[in-house]
Amino acid sequence: MTATTATAPPLGRRGRVRPLSALRQTGTMAWRSLVSVKHNPLELVDYSITPIMFVFLFTFVFGGQMAGSPRAYLQYALAGIIVQNTLFMTTYTAMSLNTDLTKGVFDRLRSLPIARSAPLFGRIAADLVKQLWAMLLMIALGVLLGFRVTGGPAGLLGATVMLLTFAAAVSWTAVLIGMLAGDAEKVQVFAFVLIFPVTFTSSAFVRTETMPGWLQAWVRVNPVTHLSDAFRALLLGGDAGRPVLWSLLWAAGIAAVFIPVAMRAYRART
Repeated sequence: MTATTATAPPLGRRGRVRPLSALRQTGTMAWRSLVSVKHNPLELVDYSITPIMFVFLFTFVFGGQMAGSPRAYLQYALAGIIVQNTLFMTTYTAMSLNTDLTKGVFDRLRSLPIARSAPLFGRIAADLVKQLWAMLLMIALGVLLGFRVTGGPAGLLGATVMLLTFAAAVSWTAVLIGMLAGDAEKVQVFAFVLIFPVTFTSSAFVRTETMPGWLQAWVRVNPVTHLSDAFRALLLGGDAGRPVLWSLLWAAGIAAVFIPVAMRAYRART
């Protein structure tokens, strides 16, 4: 007689995890990522020093040339600085995921009886919390330097929700880059090649009408322009309806395109 031995499938794939359990597991993975800051304080430094540096550099280096005084320029440019920083910070999501993949962290998590997507969604949720920290830090610093949130608490809350919604959508492009790149260094190359041109050819730092006519056509449809204008209008109490609508439409479009592609790449790598 011969005995046959069945190989048990990984625990994380034995059955379908209920939605409520998957949500709870995602929260646990997010907390795991946040708690790791305690053991690696340099990670929080990245979310603190870089935003502070951006605010000081743009305000005091370009302020006098752009608007006559640093304070006047800050009133216009702070929204764009925050938007740029938010987009740059999504590269940390890509780098963290890529590092976890190359070090075998996802292989170990896959053996646990949890939803397969929980580590991925947990990472994104944790990074959004860090994004919130960076954004509030920059606004607080801006206020200390003379920026005025004339849109009131409602405008600040609306700007925060809209920016985090857009960041959540863009995070899926970071997930895709993290899955496709061979190592963390390549992640940085991909991210900066994409983010630098898009942020600087927008209304984030200068008004659209000051640019050459051929460039204005692109700037007006650039999603970073809509996001910067919307964030600025909400903070300052201006007419935010149209730019907010376009920002949310862009966020929905980015999510619709990149979530399924990123999830497919994630399943292929894990």
